[in-house]
Amino acid sequence: MSQETLSNLLQENRRFAPPPELAASANVTAQTYEEAAADRLGFWERQAERLTWAKPWNEVLDWSNPPFAKWFVGGELNVAYNCVDRHVEAGLGDRVAYHWEGEPGDTRTLTYADLQREVAKAANALLELGVRKGDRVAIYLPMIPELPISMLACARIGATHSVVFAGFSAEALRTRIADAQAKVVITADGQNRRGKHAALKPTVDDAVASTPDVEHVLVVRRTGQEVAHHERDVWWHDLVERQSTEHTAEPHDAEHPLYILYTSGTTGKPKGILHTSGGYLTQVAYTHHAVFDLKPETDVYWCSADIGWVTGHSYIVYGPLANGATSVIYEGTPDTPHQGRWWEIIEKYKVTLFYTAPTAIRTFMKWGEEIPARHDLSSLRLIGSVGEPINPEAYVWYRERIGAGRCPVVDTWWQTETGGIMVSPLPGVTEGKPGAAMRPLPGIVADVVDDQGQSVPNGGGGFLVVKEPWPSMLRTIWGDDERYVKTYWSRFEGMYFAGDGAKKDDDGDFWLLGRVDDVMLVSGHNISTTEVESALVSHPKVAEAAVTGATDPVTGQAIVAFVIPRGNAGADVDGEEFVAELRDHVAKTLGPIAKPRQIMVVPELPKTRSGKIMRRLLRDVAENRSLGDVTTLTDSSVMDLISTKLPSAKSED
Repeated sequence: MSQETLSNLLQENRRFAPPPELAASANVTAQTYEEAAADRLGFWERQAERLTWAKPWNEVLDWSNPPFAKWFVGGELNVAYNCVDRHVEAGLGDRVAYHWEGEPGDTRTLTYADLQREVAKAANALLELGVRKGDRVAIYLPMIPELPISMLACARIGATHSVVFAGFSAEALRTRIADAQAKVVITADGQNRRGKHAALKPTVDDAVASTPDVEHVLVVRRTGQEVAHHERDVWWHDLVERQSTEHTAEPHDAEHPLYILYTSGTTGKPKGILHTSGGYLTQVAYTHHAVFDLKPETDVYWCSADIGWVTGHSYIVYGPLANGATSVIYEGTPDTPHQGRWWEIIEKYKVTLFYTAPTAIRTFMKWGEEIPARHDLSSLRLIGSVGEPINPEAYVWYRERIGAGRCPVVDTWWQTETGGIMVSPLPGVTEGKPGAAMRPLPGIVADVVDDQGQSVPNGGGGFLVVKEPWPSMLRTIWGDDERYVKTYWSRFEGMYFAGDGAKKDDDGDFWLLGRVDDVMLVSGHNISTTEVESALVSHPKVAEAAVTGATDPVTGQAIVAFVIPRGNAGADVDGEEFVAELRDHVAKTLGPIAKPRQIMVVPELPKTRSGKIMRRLLRDVAENRSLGDVTTLTDSSVMDLISTKLPSAKSED
């Protein structure tokens, strides 16, 4: 990217003030920004005091060997004790920790006292299998209660867990097990997926056939389907259920490795992101309290992510449990057995705080607003988004159709690597702007810089960086310190940069523009795919859009768009008139420079299992190349559907 870092094209003037009643009782006020700016380390020290420590720290931050941070040096705590036992000891054993809903409609309710017993039994079971402090345990489970129980059991005994999303292939699982040198794998016979039983155990059998470090595979019976039995296999119900419900949680050092989470790595070897204990738990607990305005006595919180991703680690397991929250966990897909399933769950459990992804929101827009309208969503008081920038029209639809025009929307920016939320509105303070992540949270020092590392002025665009260490930051890439330094700390001296572009508006608020790899250089202008996608989705007939750059002999790169029409768009969405209408709409919204050369109307877009659009594959289509690796796609047949649309692609000036 050149000095003209990013063309700032999209203008957004809508504003939403915090509801007065929420602002009046908000957990965090505007004053907190000033307090944190005046004494950043003192601020984080106060947040750490929200946890229970077995031994106090003697130094808040050791940054003597950057970029290798140590937080709360000398302090000791047990993460599982902080998430479970201390709430029971405080008399909250009867509070519901999790309302769990299976896809077929079966349910379980786990109180904090139930969770304490189950975690103790699982910890004792792992000890019986020979797992010790410092060992690694791979977890390949569906969204069932045994997943958070397994994570907490590992944390309790000081074993480092590596959760692998239960949709990855045997090879993806094998590479992660091998890299972490996991001693035990925890899995299930299968999972419920779109009304069918999807097998998991055969994938694990394939993966561990060539991972000699694995001594045992612990198997939860979920679906009851037939599975092969090997000498290393142990049934959860045989081993865990007979264990004692007593287990003393030993304290671990604040920097003890809590978990490794592998980024999927569309190219090259996956990166094992390492998070430790004290700083991580401090930040996820604080941000969950601050960003969601959590009142644990009365709120019911639901994050719709899969625990296999970092969102699930931080905002289904560790943050909510550290705060004594009541959460919902759902096993299945949003359209099983019908497209209103999520809204049915919100109505059933009277969910007050809801956190989901822009991809899901745009899918619901495509299905139609009449589906959520059939359900009572009046319990909601705050809604959030995570995973990628939310385009303004999706934000407004979400606020109006799900939040009834009264719920603040917290659009959060953070990453697997950051561990916790970094940039977000504060719901009792911030006047929300559709599509803007707003400002760094108190205690976070982030900025948008140009290619020389200089702060860009308001109205300018560039690279999103973090300038000071933060408690939940990754400590390294597992087993590869050199790659950690090169990947995250080499682009700008002394600053963390993980590849996202951003702009500051005239007020200095942050707008995320997606990966800088997804920026298109059109006739000398750097144009973000996010802004063009937002312009397309603002058309009333478009539900979702993905944009990529393709080589062009005249302009260097040209904009190629793929759009999915809304369900109620009518029959005229495949012709040349519709394509021309969309091109003119983009030109009017962003300017002629952003007008797509080509627009393809498609039934679906290629997405990873975490919901991110794989623009790399769309670039292959746009440039008529053979497709790259499609193994991380949710559904690889999508690419066949898109390819059949190529002849109807409209190309103009």
